[in-house]
Amino acid sequence: MVLEMGAGAERTLDDLVQVAHRIGTAIESVIEGKPDAIRLALTVLLAEGHVLIEDVPGVGKTMLAKALGRSTQCAVQRIQFTPDLLPSDITGVSAFNQEHREFEFKAGPVFANIVVGDEINRASPKTQSALLECMEERQVTVDGTSYPLERPFMVIATQNPVEMEGTYPLPEAQRDRFTARISMGYPSAEAELAMLDLHGSSSPLDSMEPVASASDVRDLIAAVRRVHVAEALKQYVISLVTATRSAPELRLGASPRATLHLLRASRARAALDGRDFVIPDDVQALAGPVLAHRLLPTAEAMVERQLPDRVVAGIVEQTPLPRMR
Repeated sequence: MVLEMGAGAERTLDDLVQVAHRIGTAIESVIEGKPDAIRLALTVLLAEGHVLIEDVPGVGKTMLAKALGRSTQCAVQRIQFTPDLLPSDITGVSAFNQEHREFEFKAGPVFANIVVGDEINRASPKTQSALLECMEERQVTVDGTSYPLERPFMVIATQNPVEMEGTYPLPEAQRDRFTARISMGYPSAEAELAMLDLHGSSSPLDSMEPVASASDVRDLIAAVRRVHVAEALKQYVISLVTATRSAPELRLGASPRATLHLLRASRARAALDGRDFVIPDDVQALAGPVLAHRLLPTAEAMVERQLPDRVVAGIVEQTPLPRMR
């Protein structure tokens, strides 16, 4: 299949797979033993979404975010979220220029292709909300003036579990804007041994070189949008999301935005597998990472340890597969 990508250029689906493979290989040279997490991060990038990496400290959350940024020749900015961080520290501020006798906008670190938000839940909800507009609308409004963000634009946020000291829970509106959540987990013994050899003397990030340009990423995102989704599969996605809204274990189900994110991510996963069409396996594999972090369990479900991940897995198991013609 040939995918038209504007400016008279044509890229085949093989081109997409090869470029994505180069990015994945570059990240794997830094992150040991986490191929599933790397693949999910790539899927979200091609789905033009944002990713939330959640786990305990020291398992490579920030390293994965930085490696994804450095593997592409995109503008990367890092924001360290702290309790005293202000919204203007993220978006920018209008400052008075004495020489020109007028206010001028000083852009904040959010004006980049890839924004790494480290420990996002250590900032107050007010500061976290500074990302709401830019994540959804790809623009920043300061003093009544809107400034567009250059595409591709992706927020890669890391957070520690809310049980840990000094953290604030992410608001529901904030979590809903993240396409997927990645849990890193501890590495295997073999991967940890390899990490000692690889990271023992210096950081591999220091020698990491970009393997794709921002233009490549834009082309790949455009290609993913053209991946075919059958009507039966669209109905299947809606059935899965609708089931979360009536599940007795949940007091908050998935939003229509979640439906859209699940469809986009399924397209990206299909493209990474070299297919120009989505199959039910794509939707099932992504249902947990895309939906679970948006759901709120009831108090009774929390006591019984019926967490959203298990609820989504049960819904996927119980929902009939679509009949593909």
